[in-house]
Amino acid sequence: MRVTTSFPLGTLRDTPSEAEIISHQLLLKAGYIRRVNSGIYAYMPIMLRVIEKISALIEKELNRIGCTKLLLPQLHPADLWKKSERWEGYTAGEGIMFNLKDRQGKEFGLAPTHEEVITSIASEIINSYKQLPQCFYQIQTKFRDEIRPRFGLMRSREFIMKDGYSFHSSEEDLALFYEKMGNAYENIFKSCGLQTVGVEADSGAIGEGASKEFMVTADAGEDSILFTQSGSYAANIEKAVSIPSQPIPIRSDLSGWLETPQQKTILEVCKNNSLDPSHVIKVVLFLAIFENKTEVPILACIRGDQHVNEVKLFNLINKLHKPNLLNLRKIEDKKIIEKNLVDFPLGFIGPDLENKTIKTSSNWEKTWTKIIDHSARSLSKFVSGGNKVNFHKVFQEFNFASKNFLIEDIRNAKEGDRININDEEELKEKKGIEIGHIFQLGQKYSEKLNAKFSDQDGQLKNLWMGCYGIGVTRIAQAAIEQNHDQKGICWPIQIAPFEVIIIPTNLKDPIQKDLSERIYNNLKINKIDVLLDDRDDRAGVKFKDAELIGIPFQIIVGRNSINEEVELLCRGNNTKSKISADKLLETFISESQIMYNKKT
Repeated sequence: MRVTTSFPLGTLRDTPSEAEIISHQLLLKAGYIRRVNSGIYAYMPIMLRVIEKISALIEKELNRIGCTKLLLPQLHPADLWKKSERWEGYTAGEGIMFNLKDRQGKEFGLAPTHEEVITSIASEIINSYKQLPQCFYQIQTKFRDEIRPRFGLMRSREFIMKDGYSFHSSEEDLALFYEKMGNAYENIFKSCGLQTVGVEADSGAIGEGASKEFMVTADAGEDSILFTQSGSYAANIEKAVSIPSQPIPIRSDLSGWLETPQQKTILEVCKNNSLDPSHVIKVVLFLAIFENKTEVPILACIRGDQHVNEVKLFNLINKLHKPNLLNLRKIEDKKIIEKNLVDFPLGFIGPDLENKTIKTSSNWEKTWTKIIDHSARSLSKFVSGGNKVNFHKVFQEFNFASKNFLIEDIRNAKEGDRININDEEELKEKKGIEIGHIFQLGQKYSEKLNAKFSDQDGQLKNLWMGCYGIGVTRIAQAAIEQNHDQKGICWPIQIAPFEVIIIPTNLKDPIQKDLSERIYNNLKINKIDVLLDDRDDRAGVKFKDAELIGIPFQIIVGRNSINEEVELLCRGNNTKSKISADKLLETFISESQIMYNKKT
């Protein structure tokens, strides 16, 4: 293609102010995307080529393992989502689904995901075990009503995603295909030239079984992953489990009440009373809000040097109570406290808080659901709030079991922890960008949407399901996070918009122009993905644009063209070599193959 007639570049000289991270800055500055509104972007022709290449690599691998491509509607009737009991969770309050009513008043939502629709279709077309297993996938636009869209394509309100759904006759067959899909994902990301880490993950509102995320490690990542150096363990921080460090022994002479005026935080209490955070049990209060509007107060206890993992706590509460949990909020708002609690000494709460603190006129449940993390349960002597303003007290041999506490893992694992007591290897932490996620959904959707099949004995059974997502536009931006320098993007050759760009330094020179055209036509004939910068601009402008947009190879046609010589520059390592024009094709094919092999 030619820049002047087929592929105009829209590069910017200044970095847009709204771009917070380098990949977002470079996508805008290099003209790959244009902002239309907050979290909404137009994919310019150069970006679309990247998306199409990523999509082709995904399709190739999924077709290889027997998946079938289709296209599902983006507009979903609310009735389907109400059957799966996800409508309220996705649309109420801070729900992420855009929703609307048609002219007849019927409710619809713009799809953030497609489990309901595909399960409904499967219930109509799959009748017998002889049709199983099946896997369908699509690549199309999804929508999320993000509260705060940020980081460009990383957290946008409209994005391109590959989502796939598999159907099985047994849990064992689902587990086998799940592993097969995991291997396919690793191949896809390698084919895109990316380095990824597969980590155990929380299934969230999507599923109820095993799940695994595929992360690109990058400083700009929004997720934290914990892993061992040997590779024996890796998990998203929302899912990670570990053994915390041992607490420091508490002073034997410490007992009774501690006057702690205005000392509401762990650090304040420890600083003023010669304590270590591991001596303290921190009490954190939450309000669980359910689909039927029931509100349940939660009292969570954890060792003072640890932090509550709200995802683990959410999942636990969701299992303990019915119907589905919509929201879990910390009780910090004075209005909530004044409305629902009696003489409540916030900041000085202890594990022996009594149910009588709840107002009888409140619509809350009248008892606290009490949970203690293993890290706190192991303390025989500890300091905690005295349920009295400006006072803490020393507890000895407090019987959590007799006080109706559930003993569960609700803590954030962290760097330096160990996986098991006999293992000396410590966890390390990195930031990561999620680009893929696979789930074992089990029978969550088939049961609710009545998707059944007839087994070998003629018995009707619920289908077993898996779900598999890849963020196509996320891959593009994550690739930039891993592949850039101070000049611009350095695309992996597999997903670059073009493999090579030809840059004549002076098109008014007939020799340069003629040689550039001959090279361009020869590369096209040999099916090389080539862009010719045929703009009548200064060479410096062309060089800067080429570096910014990040095409892997540059062929520079300059003064040496009189000798039928050009320069071949590799963008990744900025190596440059002079080559005679008749040897250029052979050299380029050899060098590009090395780059392909290196990235895969």
